[in-house]
Amino acid sequence: MSMEIETRLSDQIARYMDLATSQVKLTAVNMANIDTPGYSTLGMDFEAEMKDALEGVDQGRAPRQVRLKAVDGLIARPDGNNVSLDREGLNMAEAQLKFKTGVALLRQEYQKVMDAIHVDK
Repeated sequence: MSMEIETRLSDQIARYMDLATSQVKLTAVNMANIDTPGYSTLGMDFEAEMKDALEGVDQGRAPRQVRLKAVDGLIARPDGNNVSLDREGLNMAEAQLKFKTGVALLRQEYQKVMDAIHVDK
């Protein structure tokens, strides 16, 4: 028998972590295409995606696909590729930090739930 313990906050944190994971995957795709002629760097608006994810939790909606967009303002090489390893490295570090923060917040939330369950013991 498995028991699932979910709270509104744990659902919100899970969506946050899903978005951080999406950001890591997107960064990996950009890095993998550094030598692809004509490849344009893709990005996501983390803040807008998170706002939509929070509304989704409140409305009971399943998570939706992250909206990707071409990143403007990057310098393209002569082959048309505009991937910057420096930019992608920073994005990767930021996404990893977001994910680690989500893990810490989720641990705290579940500890509160467990403390509430065991309050009478």
